[in-house]
Amino acid sequence: MPLKLEDKRAIVVEVANIASQAYSAIVAEYRGMTVAEMTQLRTQARSKGVYLRVVRNTLARRAVSNTDFECLQDILVGPIVLAFSIDEPGASARVIKDFAQNNDKLIVKGVAVSGQLLEAYKIDAVASLPTYQEAISLLMSVMQAPITKLVRTLAEPHAKLVRTIAAVRDSKQEN
Repeated sequence: MPLKLEDKRAIVVEVANIASQAYSAIVAEYRGMTVAEMTQLRTQARSKGVYLRVVRNTLARRAVSNTDFECLQDILVGPIVLAFSIDEPGASARVIKDFAQNNDKLIVKGVAVSGQLLEAYKIDAVASLPTYQEAISLLMSVMQAPITKLVRTLAEPHAKLVRTIAAVRDSKQEN
């Protein structure tokens, strides 16, 4: 059933709004996937905070124009699915990568992060980006390390004095 002009405009506006808020995007070809497999992919994406949409290529090109993902326009060919990471940059890459490992019909065509188009094999690098909570914990551990070292350094002369006195006490008790 052909889409009406109003429906096409609504799709373009919806995808453009998501693209303007997203951190990264994945373009994947889904040729040959069953409805059940596609439903499973959508469920996984929804649970991870990833916006997943099958869009006609012409509508997708219009939607991503004037956004950070304008670089994707050349690879929007064939039956594609767009996956946008809303909460964190690596979420869509993790979902697509995990699903593609079990389903060889889903083929990654490109990855876009911060306006840069990356090769399809770079999905592993994007998928390995830390989540928000992991990044905060890494930052806190890096910030805490110098303070911990300073406390240890300041406490060392006192600890050395205590060990020396204990050694003198032990040597006097042996005599």
